[in-house]
Amino acid sequence: MTLRIEQSIEERFDGKRTILRLSGRIQSNHLDELKAQIRRKGPAIALDLENVTLVDLGAVRFLSLCESDGIDVLHCAPYIREWMGRERGREA
Repeated sequence: MTLRIEQSIEERFDGKRTILRLSGRIQSNHLDELKAQIRRKGPAIALDLENVTLVDLGAVRFLSLCESDGIDVLHCAPYIREWMGRERGREA
């Protein structure tokens, strides 16, 4: 299975937010497309990883940077969250 990206809009008390729902595997070769979608959708954005089954190192580093830039990473599997924390620890 490859990466699938679906978009939805969430109404919030402080305005609208775009949610990109990701499904399947996030691999380094998908990051250019994901970055382009994030740029097009503007600053109020979140990534929903509920249906993500597998990530590689490049994807983990990208997700960590997204969080550092203020992008919410929702429904992240515990193994991905732990890996992101380890990678942040190596950057320090």
